[in-house]
Amino acid sequence: MKLLFLACLSPKTGNLTTAERIRSHIESAGHSCELRDAAEFQSPAEVAKLVSQNPPFDGALAIHLFRAGRLLLDIQVPFGVIFGGTDINEDVKVEQKLVVMEQVLQKARFAVAFTNKLKEAAELFLLSQSSKIYVQPQGIQTDVAEKFCWTEFLRSSGVSTERVDQLHVFLLVCGLRRVKDPLYLVEVFSEWHNENPQNVLVIIGPKMDPVLTAEVEAVVKRTAGVFLAQERSQQELHAAMKRCFALVNSSISEGMSAAILEAMDLGIPVVARDIPGNAAVVQHEVTGVLYSSPQEFVHQSRRLLSDHELRERVVRNGKLYVEEHHSLKQERETYQRLVDTLH
Repeated sequence: MKLLFLACLSPKTGNLTTAERIRSHIESAGHSCELRDAAEFQSPAEVAKLVSQNPPFDGALAIHLFRAGRLLLDIQVPFGVIFGGTDINEDVKVEQKLVVMEQVLQKARFAVAFTNKLKEAAELFLLSQSSKIYVQPQGIQTDVAEKFCWTEFLRSSGVSTERVDQLHVFLLVCGLRRVKDPLYLVEVFSEWHNENPQNVLVIIGPKMDPVLTAEVEAVVKRTAGVFLAQERSQQELHAAMKRCFALVNSSISEGMSAAILEAMDLGIPVVARDIPGNAAVVQHEVTGVLYSSPQEFVHQSRRLLSDHELRERVVRNGKLYVEEHHSLKQERETYQRLVDTLH
């Protein structure tokens, strides 16, 4: 089968990683799968033209009901959709988008949600047949770069590297865009750093929103204890995660954060903002810690630093959770089975 796969493919984002992983599952079943960036297309008509070219496509797949899914509305072949997270958490609040997403879901042969919560939200907001929505958590695979120098990584990010081993590096992994709220913790973290200079916050991720990126760069420049790292390859990022004290998430909305799951897989504690997408994978004091204000972030982080039993427990449980619920094999089988229904 020849499939077209549309997704938002900004470099070095979770979306791109997810799309490439799902494409490899489909291709390992013997299908051909052409992955294209939804941003390349202006209208559903353009995609319909592409699908019917010679030799034509037999089916299609899209990640994100609105951004990519709407482009499939004119095609004459069956398709499936995968919820992105912001489509169900944010875009449903906009009437025009909601109408379009309902049409997409009605036409789709199947839909995939990463969590039960996301499936429930979709059923609540969209006029959907719930039998169409399958829950398949993201499969997680980490790969650590062998030749990675932690001291050099910190130095290039502007962190003083005199006593590297004594630092507690909190790593905020996120694309620089509003929904990730990268500046949420900056002020309170800087105060904490001034109290204890060993605690530093390093923000790392692709510069997706130019206006916000300029804002983050300006704030970081004048803020003690907070640094902005150059984005790295997936393997180098995993190597940096493995060396940090804790992974931080400060998003306003998440579908399912791959960075959180990767940190758990790498044996690193997670300090995540208490939002539905995060609470679906981080059970407070079991697989990580949750916070709902900047002040509470500092409180929970202090606990992780002082309570070794808590730290060891969330690390152990986090790793077990990923092994149990985010198996690559299970994910591969689900997508191969669903794609077969597009025949």
